[in-house]
Amino acid sequence: MALHRDIFWIGRQWAVTGFGMQAINQKHGGEFDIAIERLWDDDLLDAVRGQKWFNPDDFNKGLDLARARHPRPPPRPAAPPLPVETLLQQANAMDAAPQPPAPLKATAEPAPEPVKPPEPAPLFLEMRMPSHSGKLLRVWRARRQR
Repeated sequence: MALHRDIFWIGRQWAVTGFGMQAINQKHGGEFDIAIERLWDDDLLDAVRGQKWFNPDDFNKGLDLARARHPRPPPRPAAPPLPVETLLQQANAMDAAPQPPAPLKATAEPAPEPVKPPEPAPLFLEMRMPSHSGKLLRVWRARRQR
């Protein structure tokens, strides 16, 4: 990935940009770029430590500047449980004390009246076609005389 347009510091191998911290060498294709959200992760060095080209002094200086430039994001609140999980928890609580099903009572209730569909709204914009048919003509083109 190319360097972000907002560059705040450039070292020998690393740059602090609007994206976060990026490797200057474009041969890596953005593989080692660090987004702002990940600047405070503990495992940042794991990916680059084994590389031959890695300079830890330049990385640490860039990381300090990036952390000073980009404030730590606030911690995300815990996501609420999914509705399915809530329903399963309630179902498990109900299974602990099963209740016998209530007996069905046979009652003769009158059948409800069928629902009539609503009448369609009146059409205010009606397109009327004339009784005679039209004829399609060729497109007129102006010709230039020489």
